[in-house]
Amino acid sequence: MSRIPTSTTPDGFGYRDLNGNGVLDPYEDTRLGPEERTEDLLGRLGLDEKIGLLFHTVIESGPGGTVLEGPGAISKSGTPHVVVGSRVNHFNVHALGSAREAARWQNAVQELAETTPHGIPVTISTDPRHGFSENAGASFAAGYFSQWPEPLGIAALGDLEVLRGYAEAVRSEYVAVGIRAALHPTLDLASEPRWARQMHTFGADPQLVTEFGVEFLRGLQGERLGPASVAGTAKHFPGGGPQADGEDAHFPYGREQVYPGGRFAEHLAPFRAAVAAGTAAIMPYYGMPVGLDLDGETVPEVGFGFNERIVTGLLREELGYDGVVLTDWELVNDNHVGDQVLPARAWGVEHLDPAGRMELLLAAGCDQFGGEECVEVLAGLVRSGRVSEERIDASARRLLLVKMRLGLFDDPFVDEDAAERTVGRAEVVAAGLDAQAASVTVLADEGGLLPLSGADRRVYVEGMSREAAEALGTVVDRPEDADLAVVRLAAPHEPRSDLFLEAWFHQGSLDFPPGLPVRLARLREHCPLVVDVTLDRPAVLGPVLDAADVVVASFGSGGPALARALQGEARGRLPFDLPRSMADVRAHHPDQPGFDDPLLPRGHGIPLGVGAGRS
Repeated sequence: MSRIPTSTTPDGFGYRDLNGNGVLDPYEDTRLGPEERTEDLLGRLGLDEKIGLLFHTVIESGPGGTVLEGPGAISKSGTPHVVVGSRVNHFNVHALGSAREAARWQNAVQELAETTPHGIPVTISTDPRHGFSENAGASFAAGYFSQWPEPLGIAALGDLEVLRGYAEAVRSEYVAVGIRAALHPTLDLASEPRWARQMHTFGADPQLVTEFGVEFLRGLQGERLGPASVAGTAKHFPGGGPQADGEDAHFPYGREQVYPGGRFAEHLAPFRAAVAAGTAAIMPYYGMPVGLDLDGETVPEVGFGFNERIVTGLLREELGYDGVVLTDWELVNDNHVGDQVLPARAWGVEHLDPAGRMELLLAAGCDQFGGEECVEVLAGLVRSGRVSEERIDASARRLLLVKMRLGLFDDPFVDEDAAERTVGRAEVVAAGLDAQAASVTVLADEGGLLPLSGADRRVYVEGMSREAAEALGTVVDRPEDADLAVVRLAAPHEPRSDLFLEAWFHQGSLDFPPGLPVRLARLREHCPLVVDVTLDRPAVLGPVLDAADVVVASFGSGGPALARALQGEARGRLPFDLPRSMADVRAHHPDQPGFDDPLLPRGHGIPLGVGAGRS
């Protein structure tokens, strides 16, 4: 693996000679503290190396865990170009192969990094990848990793022990393959029911989001960052939930973030706690605050990453945060994906050129540019005197310190055999399946049909595999021949376009198509009907509740887990309110967590075996 042999001092101390000068330099000396080592290294770096630290872009794994020499499906450049040519060493990875292949690829990238002048190791990051949703702008399905409910499902359980097991699974599996930074947890409040990013939040309760967010961070990082840690990124500061009309700020039509209910403090609360808990990084949201006043001062209407009042005034000065501030993706340049061009998310500063946007991000207090690799733009800003080298040093110091604390300078490599043993261990997979089943939430059970006992019944299913349904009985092909029908539905949304990212985001109306309740009622004429709705965001469920005998909600549960849930394991509670109608949704303040008169309130969930309807 490593191309750098261990050298030995005359008194017998072994070290990695990262810069190849034959001398034990302080930054190579494991006996010194991370702050002292960081300061020594910073003084040795050339400007190009410092600049490279300030970029965090996407690279991809090649076939079989090889290094991709050229651009990939999403990555803009080949890995050697960005690591060696541009001196970049923070990377978000998308698709990964098996655990062994992921470890092999990580090691190959670290070997490449060893050829740079000071051997600065690479930090590999990822969006969440232990659930069911596959969205290249937000998360990845579990694949070879253990599969758990989405964070919304963890919140539905409300069980700190389950949360701790989930966090440990994430940490241990990430570390095994060399992923040392998580672009999560998402600490946004799910306050706007139409917003597309709720599945990865811990729901709408500010207290629970705060408690679970901090506990998850501790599970990733430990009490302090070390060689067994994953550096967490709390996002999206200062709270990404209150989007105008529920539209997502990835897109120009969703750039406005509004606070008509005056609830800004509730959205900020989880981030206050994350700062106190020592989160390694914080990511401001794309959103542009509109009509937001803080301490009698109107906040500039520019995206949060560009917003000095928010990043420096609120985060750095008021909250006392001195960790890494990583921008969300592609705030500087337009993003070219195939033949599509997606505009830079420079909301409120669209008129600035890339150099002007970058200058403003640094002036606001950000340290690192997400999704960018244009090192030449920053070099030009320094050469022209628009950005000082001292300003670059301030961010480079923070970024190097995280690498030092993670132990990457001492040993960035992982063991392929250990990775294969660790990722997807049977007991962890079983724990994830248990959590999937338990997180299912019974919303209505009019006749006390649940829990289902035995398997002496004929079952008709939709949206569920035949194999999974066989746990409930003999599967038949027609509802006319069934004793029970089980139908799985996705929460409603309005498809927008085939644009990259936009096609994957569920936005718009929460109403089901008007014909759905009619079709469900016809199924119910033949046999009792159980409906499961995967709630990646709330839905207007009244018509479905009227059309079914049993309605349950799931938040990332496979077919086998749903079968177990219906047989008695479901114990979830709603992590957000369900609205009565779209009229109520439109009248609702986007920053208000919950409704004054919901159809079903947050915390609702029926104990199995107790017949109950809806209020």
